[in-house]
Amino acid sequence: MKILVIGGGGREHAIVRKLKESPRATELYCAPGNGGISRDAECVPIDVNDAAGVVKFAKEEQIDLVFVAPDNPLATGMVDELKKSGIRAFGPKAKAAEIESSKVFSKNLMKKYNIPTAGYEAFDNPQEVLGYICSRGKYPAVIKADGLALGKGVMIAENYNEAEAAVKTIMEDKKFGDSGNRVVVEDFLTGPEVSVLAFTDGKCVKPMVSAKDHKRAFDGGKGLNTGGMGTISPNPYYTPEIAETCMKTIFAPTVKAMNVEDRKFKGCLYFGLMITPDGPKVIEYNSRFGDPETQVVLPLLKTDFVDIIEAVIDEKLEQQPIEWSKGACACVVMASGGYPLKYKKGMEITGLDENGQLPGVTVYHAGTVLKNGKFYTDGGRVLGVTAVGGSLNEALKKAYEGVGKIHFDGAFYRHDIGR
Repeated sequence: MKILVIGGGGREHAIVRKLKESPRATELYCAPGNGGISRDAECVPIDVNDAAGVVKFAKEEQIDLVFVAPDNPLATGMVDELKKSGIRAFGPKAKAAEIESSKVFSKNLMKKYNIPTAGYEAFDNPQEVLGYICSRGKYPAVIKADGLALGKGVMIAENYNEAEAAVKTIMEDKKFGDSGNRVVVEDFLTGPEVSVLAFTDGKCVKPMVSAKDHKRAFDGGKGLNTGGMGTISPNPYYTPEIAETCMKTIFAPTVKAMNVEDRKFKGCLYFGLMITPDGPKVIEYNSRFGDPETQVVLPLLKTDFVDIIEAVIDEKLEQQPIEWSKGACACVVMASGGYPLKYKKGMEITGLDENGQLPGVTVYHAGTVLKNGKFYTDGGRVLGVTAVGGSLNEALKKAYEGVGKIHFDGAFYRHDIGR
């Protein structure tokens, strides 16, 4: 099979490397890809949001399958366009992807179908938001941009002044563009967070191994929210009992609710959960593989990835067995100094071999470029240094040993992933 993956980050590198293990994947392409991905697939200079360009390339090259990985092309209907052209594609159609692209839609869905989540109200007027927060006087208050915001559209206000600043950033300064036209104000929940990615063909849902992301930039959960500074899998807080509860109260009801709403979801549905004192609740849905959760979940997958993708597309997931390794996986993100705000690009990366790898670990490239045989930084999150081990401690030890061998100017990373 000739397979094209859409995207150019660490998640896409993990997807490409897992597809590469399948004897069925004979030719791999990635649009636009990055320096590290170019060592595992042929990179094609097509923008991730260029649906017409993707369709044209897929037809010309007789691509058998297109894997649409990022949120934006899913939200704007790339899968719809591919299917209209008779091209097999993995990922939900735009109508189903709205479960991620609109917080208001997803919260209303959960309310309507009694899926456990935090209490909330939605607003499109900044003064009304602040009036509501002020009248309740309950802090911390969680303020979320309605639309896509690269995982950074959530602000937690500890007092009224912080709430005012958050509303200004999202709704008036339009830091996230039109995504901030509406906001959701949620009750603040406490408890361990869990990420569960699940394969679904719209009829059956098969959760993958659980993961835990570390969102804040610095050790101890300090600093600004990022796209994710590291992950572990499985998540130690996610017990078999909690998994059973989630299947009954969250996973199966969500897939069913989407069908009732005529928004059949086929692809990877991501559940961002919090294990509260009242049981597991949904913090957010994503309509695709998470980043950097994918980097620790896919290395533990034993079943042929292509077989699972085909079963999802053909609505035969029920008959497709899925097997996982028993061990643990850890990923430590190496980022550019200044991330998630301003950072420099073009720093030479040393310590990697000519394939952008390192013995004993897998290095997923998130923001790199390859020039004259050398790798340079080209993004905020640069590398995801990942290791599998018999235990979480073993996986973390290997991953951090790998990090210690890689260098670029201004590099920083968290030292407490998995602690």
